[in-house]
Amino acid sequence: MIGVFDSGIGGVTVLRELIRILPNEDYLYYSDTINNPYGDKTNEEIINISDDIVNKLINMGCKIIVIACNTASAISKEYLRNKYNVPIIAIEPAYKSVNDESTLVMATKATINSDKFKILFNTYDNHKTILLSCSGLADLIEEGNKDKIINYLEDKIGKYKGVKNVVLGCTHYPLIKEEITKVLGPVNFYDGSVGVSKHTKEVLEEKNLLSNNTGKITFIDSSNNKEKEDLFYKLLEE
Repeated sequence: MIGVFDSGIGGVTVLRELIRILPNEDYLYYSDTINNPYGDKTNEEIINISDDIVNKLINMGCKIIVIACNTASAISKEYLRNKYNVPIIAIEPAYKSVNDESTLVMATKATINSDKFKILFNTYDNHKTILLSCSGLADLIEEGNKDKIINYLEDKIGKYKGVKNVVLGCTHYPLIKEEITKVLGPVNFYDGSVGVSKHTKEVLEEKNLLSNNTGKITFIDSSNNKEKEDLFYKLLEE
């Protein structure tokens, strides 16, 4: 079984790609609504939260863990890899994929300020990039109010209309590509779901851990929120 966790339901964008690439694996998805959002928490808090979740997923039989949250990945992946024997796969913003055009990176404050992202950014900086902290956006996406999302985006990113590339540095953000396009116009989107899914398959092959199961999907929400569960399966089907 593959364990996938995120601060909420945003990681469904990663899970969809994992299922496409690895349809015969069983999945356990952990939505940590009770601690959402991660982006405004301290590094110590994020590490402790991630550690607790990974421990739970391993005890429930997960053979590999995919961190589907950019913030948790940037802050806690090294700690988790040093502590646990199971493979820990961590998503990262797909900034290395952008071309030499104007680029807007949308992410949480914690992701943008993390050492891991700074190394990634400095390595692939095209010198035409705007880094934008989008505090509160993941919460609005979890809430699902389209009007509030559009108002937020118009206020936050409206002045960047005409930008060519948008890096979605939070797994929630691919869920609002349509709304972002309404505000910015046509753009090239980049997110880390494809890369992290391909890497997961490579690690499973390398360690001879591939399965031929039914593709069962189990959803757990830390706050036992039935509405989140319903929305999760709706988004998964989409």
